[in-house]
Parts: sequence; structure tokens; C-alpha cells
Amino acid sequence: MKITSYKTAELKKNPHGVSVNKLHDNEHAQVMHIELKPGEGLKTHTTPVDVFFYVLEGEGIVEIGDEQETVTKDMLIDSPANIPHRIMNESDSTFRVLVTKTPKPTEATKFK
Repeated sequence: MKITSYKTAELKKNPHGVSVNKLHDNEHAQVMHIELKPGEGLKTHTTPVDVFFYVLEGEGIVEIGDEQETVTKDMLIDSPANIPHRIMNESDSTFRVLVTKTPKPTEATKFK
């Protein structure tokens, strides 16, 4: 059994400049924990694989393509491959999200 806490998981550098910890990474899927402080957010980007976000704490905004919704704890949001998306925290408290990419992006899919 392997147990991982986001508090001690590997911190990943990212172009968004936010706190991202790698919780799980194998040939099938990748799971990251993102913590956005008030006013922080991801830049709009695309992912070559399907992604889903699961809100762990707080309230934030998810934008996928032309759609934008406010989301809260215990909501799951699907984000299809190759659609521009981002998440933002415009609240006054922490917004924590679990991000799962399936299948795991490979070097070949990253550059398509």
C-alpha cells in the first residue's frame, strides 16, 4: 500500500506559478493536487488527454471552452481533451482541486 499526502508530495514547477503537488503518476493516469490562494488561477491552456477536476475545498471558477461555472466542494467537472480550459479562485479563501489526467499524457501526445 502506498499512501500520499498532498502536504508532503512532490511540488511540481508549472507555468502557472501556483502550488501543484504530484499525488499519483503511472502509465495510465496522473493525479495532481492544486491549491489556489485568493486571486490565483491557471492560465488558459489545452491538454492532449481528458481531464477531470474534483473540488476538495472552497469555491472557484472553472472555464472550459466558452462555458464558465462557479464550482464548490464535492463537485466533479469533466474537461475533454484539446479544449482550452482554466480554473480560478476569485474568492477570499483557499480553493483546492484534485486534477486527474486520463490517460497519462506522453511525450508523443504533448506535442500533437
